[in-house]
Amino acid sequence: MTTVLRVPEELSARVPAEQRGPGLDRDAVRLLVSRGTAVSHHAFAELPCLLRAGDLLVVNTSPTLAAAVDGRVGHARVVVHFSTRGDEVRGDGRWAVELREPDGKGTTRARAGTRAGTGVRLPGGGRLVLEEPLSERGERLWWARASTDVHGVLREYGRPIRYSYTERDQPLSVYQTVFALPSADGAGSAEMPSAARPFTARLVAELVSRGVQFAPITLHTGVSSAEAYEPPYAERFAVPEASARLINNVRAGEGRVVAVGTTAVRAVESAAGSDGVVRAAEGWTELVVTPRRGVRVVDGLLTGLHEPEASHLLMLEAVAGRPAVDLGYEEALRALYLWHEFGDVHLILPQ
Repeated sequence: MTTVLRVPEELSARVPAEQRGPGLDRDAVRLLVSRGTAVSHHAFAELPCLLRAGDLLVVNTSPTLAAAVDGRVGHARVVVHFSTRGDEVRGDGRWAVELREPDGKGTTRARAGTRAGTGVRLPGGGRLVLEEPLSERGERLWWARASTDVHGVLREYGRPIRYSYTERDQPLSVYQTVFALPSADGAGSAEMPSAARPFTARLVAELVSRGVQFAPITLHTGVSSAEAYEPPYAERFAVPEASARLINNVRAGEGRVVAVGTTAVRAVESAAGSDGVVRAAEGWTELVVTPRRGVRVVDGLLTGLHEPEASHLLMLEAVAGRPAVDLGYEEALRALYLWHEFGDVHLILPQ
């Protein structure tokens, strides 16, 4: 397997599960379960039967932002994707942004010709000036300085980032998970932590009643790229003391630590020492989880089905091993699972 895998267009989930038929809820998706190279097929609503009392789900509480805003460069229309807000250490309050252009189909495509000094007029009279590329790896994301309160612009004029495989724009509520909590400083994720999307309050209550525990962490995701296989950029995260203690207690017993999404893996592994002990931590993480580095804390992973970017594949391989990942992707294609943020999900458990 491989990063050249391509998902047939008809397997892209174009609308959320609850919009596919009357009486459906978010949990009306399928669940592929991998235990080593053994694969089984389930409904997501069966998750409580697949976990055990004493297991722990690590969940990301980051809310999704309405991070796409229309703007203009000269007379040209552009769409600004606001990815990550810097701080005094990383960018002095600037924002990491990507400039894109409308594709005529209601979504966007990569924009060529972006350079330092490019000015963008924002709705409401604000202005954004691009200063320097975020990374030497390329010029897709730029540090930019705004003349206005960006969070205010997002609240008034923003909409969720939408990709071309989806059918139409959706309200922001569709992109919030049941675990999302507002941040005191307005921070959030440019893209939904989508592995948690199928959870409903009813399902969470059933899991708790069966003895499954939850450890909240926060990791604010930036924008990914559909055009470039990039390692993840630095992202802000926090693992609170109570969650660190809970994770360590489960690891000391017989429970399994299952991360809900690759964002949860990145956060909790960033807070783990070489001894495997998780300690309360917050700040920025540049950790890329690879098979060579391995995982120190996570026993399993619940993840969406996405066209495999290099960093995503490496993390899955670190948790499950290459044979299990290869077989899982092959089985998902064979069984016509739906892909992307509104699609089906994959639970990787220890063999």
